[in-house]
Amino acid sequence: MKAAIIAGGLAKRLRPLTEEIPKSLVEIAGKPIIEWQLEWLKANNINTVIILAGYRYEKLIEFLGSGRKFGVSVTYVVEDTPLGTGGAIKNAEPYLSNEVFVALNGDVLTDIPISKLIKVLEERHEAVASIALVPLRSPYGVVRVSGDGRIESFVEKPSIEDYLINAGVYVMRNEIFRYLPDIGDIEKTAFPQLAREGKLYGIKFANNYWRSIDTVKDVEEVTNDIKSGRLKFKGA
Repeated sequence: MKAAIIAGGLAKRLRPLTEEIPKSLVEIAGKPIIEWQLEWLKANNINTVIILAGYRYEKLIEFLGSGRKFGVSVTYVVEDTPLGTGGAIKNAEPYLSNEVFVALNGDVLTDIPISKLIKVLEERHEAVASIALVPLRSPYGVVRVSGDGRIESFVEKPSIEDYLINAGVYVMRNEIFRYLPDIGDIEKTAFPQLAREGKLYGIKFANNYWRSIDTVKDVEEVTNDIKSGRLKFKGA
C-alpha cells in the first residue's frame, strides 16, 4: 500500500517558521513533521510514500532524498501552482495505482491505526473512501458552573465529544479520482459528493493522539506532548 502526503501549502499562519521551508519541515521535538509522519506510516506497514509538494519543494527533496535513510521509498509530485488538497491528489494519479491508498495532510501528527480505516473499505464495498474523525478540541479552557452559579472547576481545552472533525487521514479506492477536481479541496468537492451518494464512511478515534500543526503555539504544545510521551506509534 502507498501513502500520499499532501505537503504543498504555503503555511502562512506558521510564519516566520515557514519563510524558508515548507510546513512539513517545521521541527517538533527535534524532528520535522514529515519525519514523524514517516515513522507513523512505517509503524502501520506502509513504506512507499508519494510527497505532493509545492512551496519550497526543493527543501523537502534535499531533506528526504530517496527516503532510504528513513527506511521508506519516496517519490515526489510537484505542483507548479497551488492545486488544493483534491487537485494535489488527482495530480498524483499516475503514481497511486494501487487499489487502495492512504492520503494525509502534511501537518498532522497522530497515532491512529490505519488498519481500521482500511477495514471499512473491505467490509463496505460501496465505500469509495473512509476518513478518520476525532472529537473537536476546544481552543479555550472551559468553566464548569453549578445551577446556582457556583464555579466548580476549570477544564483546560477539553475535547468536545459531541462534535467530530475531519482528522485529515484518509483511505481511498482508485475510484476517488473520478470525483477529484483539477483544482480545489477534497473536503469541499469530492467528499460532499461521496456523502450524498452514500459512499463515504467515517471512523471515530476518541482515544488516539491527534493534532494539526497550524500555528507556532501548536508547535510548542505538540513538542511538549511528545516530550511527555503522549504520542506513541502503536502500529497497525
